[in-house]
Amino acid sequence: MSDIRWQKSSFSTETADCIEIARVAGVAHLRESDTPHVIATAGRVGLRALVRGVKRGALDLNLG
Repeated sequence: MSDIRWQKSSFSTETADCIEIARVAGVAHLRESDTPHVIATAGRVGLRALVRGVKRGALDLNLG
């Protein structure tokens, strides 16, 4: 996947860990910039469900 063009989230900064996304043949590929070898893939329906879950806080970790 080295030839994929990754786009950094607009919420990312230069010094912080960044979420990056790439789209290839209708499939979204997501990764964190500090672990670029770990890539999650999702189709349109799966990506939509992921974004909705993040927005409503369903994926927040309670580490306290």
